[in-house]
Amino acid sequence: MGAMQKPSPAPTDWKRFVFDDLPRAIASMLLLIAVAINFANVIGRYVFRSSIFWADEILVYLIIWCVFLCLAAITYNGAHLKMDLFSTGLRGVPRRIVNAAITAGMVACGIVMVWQSTSVILLLARTGQVSVNAGVPMTLVQAAIPVGFALMVIVILVRVRAYLADKFD
Repeated sequence: MGAMQKPSPAPTDWKRFVFDDLPRAIASMLLLIAVAINFANVIGRYVFRSSIFWADEILVYLIIWCVFLCLAAITYNGAHLKMDLFSTGLRGVPRRIVNAAITAGMVACGIVMVWQSTSVILLLARTGQVSVNAGVPMTLVQAAIPVGFALMVIVILVRVRAYLADKFD
């Protein structure tokens, strides 16, 4: 008897890893870093009577990146907030039309957000703007927006069938 072979991965496993597991893992690590910074700040403030002056600013930036990275995972799972009071009662072609309109609207909004936020980042790069306390380049902070929305658009295009059928695994 030979060694058992692992079954070959399903074709969509790489999609789940790239668009769901990986963004969640990165966001989790960023949250752990935020917790460590916050913990160090609490210890510094109450034990040594000296807080870390840049901590609050960095915590906000880490949370912003977590939110926009997780946009990919939310999109992959079709877990967006929805206003579907009337559309849930639709069946057949009318439901597919509504789903197609919603999908097209999400892609269009995502592209506009990538376009507009990129123009803001270019302006920040030209002016060399940095954050007040930590001196973080604001281009780095603002980059979370086009990255998150670009991932959202890519995920929608990769899972367009799921969006049109409104059925996610």
